[in-house]
Amino acid sequence: MILEGKRILVTGVMTKTSIAHSVAEQAQEAGAEVVLTSFGRARRMTERAAKSLPKTPDILELDVNKAEDFEGVVSDLRERWGGIDGALHAIAFAPEEALGGDILRASAEGATMAFQTSAFSLKTLAAALLPLMEEGDGEPGGSIVGLDFDASVAWPVYDWMGVAKAALESLSRYLARDLGPRGVRVNLVSAGPIKTAAASGIPGFELLAGAWNRQSPLKWDTKDPVPVAQTVCFLLSDWARAITGEIIHVDGGFHAMGTALPEDDAPVEKESDDEAPDESEDEQSD
Repeated sequence: MILEGKRILVTGVMTKTSIAHSVAEQAQEAGAEVVLTSFGRARRMTERAAKSLPKTPDILELDVNKAEDFEGVVSDLRERWGGIDGALHAIAFAPEEALGGDILRASAEGATMAFQTSAFSLKTLAAALLPLMEEGDGEPGGSIVGLDFDASVAWPVYDWMGVAKAALESLSRYLARDLGPRGVRVNLVSAGPIKTAAASGIPGFELLAGAWNRQSPLKWDTKDPVPVAQTVCFLLSDWARAITGEIIHVDGGFHAMGTALPEDDAPVEKESDDEAPDESEDEQSD
């Protein structure tokens, strides 16, 4: 089992449909010890979801915008395990004004909240866990994996969350640069749309999900987070020990296509001889 004996912290579990829930499940099945985080009103939902895992994990209080919560998490993990081997960052939030298809509508406060919670928190999590990854009986180091949604293009309605994801992608590379010499890897998994409780709060999600299968060469199931979770577990494992600063797309190939693929029964127009380009004129000269 690729995570045998690993100690993994998983953030972001809200319901059984959460990608983070699937990561926790796959990690346990791969031999890892898992602890979850949650906070506030969402904690009851996390507790219910945790009971459906192969082994019900403990849940630590963590609001990523509260420094004292990080102190509590680090203290608990040090006492519990003495160190840690990996963590999943599955945290994102943007206020309503920062979503919806009008990027001019958001206030500075709304945009800042999206950035701080969805991107800067990766740095805060890494800084808090770094001492634990350097401590313990085993070899120093570890793996931090974040969940991403492709920020190389503009999406309908995603607005400041898209900007925050672009910051997350850039930040992951800088963290990989600075933490690599200390044995810590930092990577992201850019997932296709998965129907989670969080996704239901994004206006136009169904429209986006519907477009996905028209462009991805592999069939994409918005109700199946397992391919994403298994990729996260690979990155948390020693099998990925030479990978850092990477963004792995688990999206059915959507990101690699320039446009939607034609339907199987759609007619394909062929160029006539008159319309064919003269290749001799296109050749480059020395």
